[in-house]
Amino acid sequence: MAYDPYKALYLHIPFCVRRCGYCDFATSAVERDSPAIDEYVESLVMDIRRASREGKLGAIETVYLGGGTPSYIGMRRLSMLLYALSMSMHLEPEVECTMEANPESLTAPMVRDIWALGVNRLSIGVQSFDDEVLRILGRAHDAEAARAAVRATQERFDNVSVDLMCGIPGQSAQSFAESVREAVALGVAHVSVYPLTIEPHTPFDRAVMRGEMDEPDENVEAAAMEDARLILEDAGFHRYEVASYARPGFESRHNMAYWTGKPYLGLGRSAVTMTQNAERRMRVQDGQVVDDLDARQMAAEDLMLGMRMARGVSDEQVARAAAVIDDAASTAASSGSMTPGSETGSVLAAFDELASLGLVKHADGRWRPTDAGWLCGNELYGRLLDLAP
Repeated sequence: MAYDPYKALYLHIPFCVRRCGYCDFATSAVERDSPAIDEYVESLVMDIRRASREGKLGAIETVYLGGGTPSYIGMRRLSMLLYALSMSMHLEPEVECTMEANPESLTAPMVRDIWALGVNRLSIGVQSFDDEVLRILGRAHDAEAARAAVRATQERFDNVSVDLMCGIPGQSAQSFAESVREAVALGVAHVSVYPLTIEPHTPFDRAVMRGEMDEPDENVEAAAMEDARLILEDAGFHRYEVASYARPGFESRHNMAYWTGKPYLGLGRSAVTMTQNAERRMRVQDGQVVDDLDARQMAAEDLMLGMRMARGVSDEQVARAAAVIDDAASTAASSGSMTPGSETGSVLAAFDELASLGLVKHADGRWRPTDAGWLCGNELYGRLLDLAP
């Protein structure tokens, strides 16, 4: 059976001016004039052209240049990439083309040039507008550089997003709230808010192990996420995904592709590709299969991903999932082929159970996550994934 066409394209740029203390992404800090960057970009251009020849880019609706720090590699290399894209696919205005950038490497001339080459959305890694918090994080910019970068983007771009982080040791509730208010005051169209996570084998992880840094406090992070919601909703943003707020019409279509089960193609080091058809979903990273799901597991995962979004999942989607998951479970049980202990109950029973816990609610023909459900995401998402272990 043929696989569905790719709808989203991700290009990974794994280079930064320096690695932050919390970062566990596939990135490296190299000199800007390093031949390694040139070799990587040339290889990525070849990958783009190869994907085009193989017919993989014909249905692409969103493009995302992430990293790392794409703005760090400079305009000459970005021009090569964006020109290759424009020659290899229909990079029309209706295709959402996002580029990540950091304040220290985003210049006004770069803003004008990438806009002319087809980028129509910018995502800026601000994290905080507090200099002391930026120092703790090991960021390469200060607060004034962040403000200047956002203002520079607005010469060409209406669709500008900033990332902010909460739960950082040494960050007060007031500091975080002021950063959210400053993003609003700068006139951005989209804000992503992330609680700090201590990832294994990072400098922050080693600092925690040595007792030099406190573990993030989940209650503090939950309070900060609630503060962000109140500030942003009061300013006219709506929370369309667990960590994302947008003014109407400025939701990230690329991010939503991930949450709605659209196939995506990842090019570059450690980029993940997801292929699927009605019977199978696979994720491949660096030539290795990292996920291989059957139809039941796909249905359960789609329910879980849907509950990351404010709109949740429709009764129709739940019914379709139940037809796949519950019927397969009943067949396995009747034939005696079910593994002991793998029966998890029906799909509707799972939603009723989650509703009784206050993690989801049902209204207007849809199941939606509650704020408590988002705060207790592991419990909500885990219960749905367990429908098809």
